[in-house]
Amino acid sequence: MTYTLGIDLGTSGTKTVLFDLHGHAVASATVEYPLLQPHNGWAEQRPEDWWMAAQRTIRSVIADSGVDAADIAGLGISGQMHGLVLLDKAGQVLRPAILWCDGRTQAECDEITRRVGRERLIQLSANPALTGFTAGKILWVRRHEPELYARARHILLPKDYVRYMLTGELYAEMSDASGTNLLDVPGRRWSEEILAALDIDPALLPPLLESCDKAGAVTAQAAALTGLKEGTVVAAGAADNMAAAIGTGVAQAGKAFATIGTSGVVFAHSDSVQIDPEGRVHTFCAAVPGAYTVMSCTLSAGLSLKWYRDTFCQAEIQAAAEMNADPYVLMNEQAAQSPIGANRLIYLPYLMGERSPLLDSSARGAFIGLSAMHTRKDLLRAVMEGVVYSQRQNLDVLRGMNVAPQTMLACGGGAKSPFWRQMMADVFGMPVQTLENAEGPALGAAILAGVAAGLYTDIPTACQRLVKAREPQLPDTARSAAYEPYYQLYRSLYPALKDSYATLAAL
Repeated sequence: MTYTLGIDLGTSGTKTVLFDLHGHAVASATVEYPLLQPHNGWAEQRPEDWWMAAQRTIRSVIADSGVDAADIAGLGISGQMHGLVLLDKAGQVLRPAILWCDGRTQAECDEITRRVGRERLIQLSANPALTGFTAGKILWVRRHEPELYARARHILLPKDYVRYMLTGELYAEMSDASGTNLLDVPGRRWSEEILAALDIDPALLPPLLESCDKAGAVTAQAAALTGLKEGTVVAAGAADNMAAAIGTGVAQAGKAFATIGTSGVVFAHSDSVQIDPEGRVHTFCAAVPGAYTVMSCTLSAGLSLKWYRDTFCQAEIQAAAEMNADPYVLMNEQAAQSPIGANRLIYLPYLMGERSPLLDSSARGAFIGLSAMHTRKDLLRAVMEGVVYSQRQNLDVLRGMNVAPQTMLACGGGAKSPFWRQMMADVFGMPVQTLENAEGPALGAAILAGVAAGLYTDIPTACQRLVKAREPQLPDTARSAAYEPYYQLYRSLYPALKDSYATLAAL
């Protein structure tokens, strides 16, 4: 039997899943690693931790499945976007990677906007200069760590580093490169104009591939470390959300998904370039060659719930451990005991600043309406509602661009919760579906590997064969009406607090 391997390099950990050619998960393994926050608003990780996690999870799934490594036809990698990895001439990591949720580069983003021009930057890169994106990070290192920057010879994104360690080949690919502010997105090539304006040497950037292209093969050294067979095909892979789109079957116009992972995304496929002139949502190259995506990003979606769990739910964590249960299940049960609107309490999920649709790295989280009557159940429900309101606000932007669907596919950790999915259906006002295979990004990466290895004709054909949706959860009219005034109030709060956030950031 033939298999493919999907590696999902996330922010909290790396998950590797082995699939058969019907898309069924045969074995999976996850290894977590730390998020480094040396200053408020900063976020870094060690690329070496990603590579070690990839080694351990690959070895684990091969051992647990009992599969002969020679039967694994190929592997693909899904990766967190925007992170800056700098290598020296020997291919060694120069510093911890600066991540997608890092907010230190506002001054550099302002510089990019001045140098390129905001309108021209959006025309070329399909996005404004944002603190999460890679270009600002490059300028920050050049300004604050000039000696280190002078030693840099290669700029990579997170998954491209792990692929480099597997193959010894330096490549980037279209979907991930779309999130650098350095790609000519309509032209699907590095932008000579932007690079010249920012005085970035094009030689630092690797050649570009499409996501399903072959990007090399497993080296003898990587085979010894992972248990893979030398020569195993490695696909170029895709950015996490673009891989999730493939893993959820969002590979043609009219389809979309919403995910609540560490970040939260609303993602729609488009066969042509659709750009929001205000830059509130992102346009990227899709993992499907020649196609595009429109997507939003809530920076602290599942991260908000994880923060709440780690800060306030030690009793639930302990009880879950004693019951051999998931603490999030107990938390969902508690949140359900609070009414819609969480007893007039609203949460703003801006723990790491906010990207879509606010574009404000100074924004911070808040509970609005907190009173002595509120319990942890109310705070918990408010957190979950605030995340969904953020998703709805971005969905409304996609609706204005005429790329929103009639039915939403749900994936990510939040999609495992029937309570949260029903909240999404009610707030979105549309059916919400999950899939029989919930692996999302890992399955998408494995599908890309299958195309690169010649097992599938193309991505849409593979999706039709492998991705099956379950019956949807339908919105309840009465609940949708009950949520609406809270959502409208939610929308009004950021404009009222915007100046206060800027003042606080300057103190």
